[in-house]
Amino acid sequence: MTDDRGSVSIVVAASVAIVLVMAMAAADVVRVLAAASSCQTSADAAALAAAQTLALPDDVLPEERAREYAARNGGALESCVCEPGTFEARVAVRMEVGDLLLFGDGRSVVASALAVVDLPST
Repeated sequence: MTDDRGSVSIVVAASVAIVLVMAMAAADVVRVLAAASSCQTSADAAALAAAQTLALPDDVLPEERAREYAARNGGALESCVCEPGTFEARVAVRMEVGDLLLFGDGRSVVASALAVVDLPST
């Protein structure tokens, strides 16, 4: 007869470790998806603000307006293609994800958005 005492505890410990790693991975995925959603919101707001400034010029440059709106929503403006005289603003915004449980820190997400002012024809 063989002595199998203690083998169940090894299987349980391995199962608990696998479940823990899977839970940590799921938490990381949720955190990245939430950051990506927030980053897209920030990019959308920045593009709309720049396009509005292009359509209704004031004393603020469209790129500065886009930078302001990206920052208000927690992002950092990476680029803004918003030439005066046009009615199209294309922006890219970066947002830090923060510390992840399995994949370390220093991760960020980037989102882009395009806003075009459609002027009514006369």
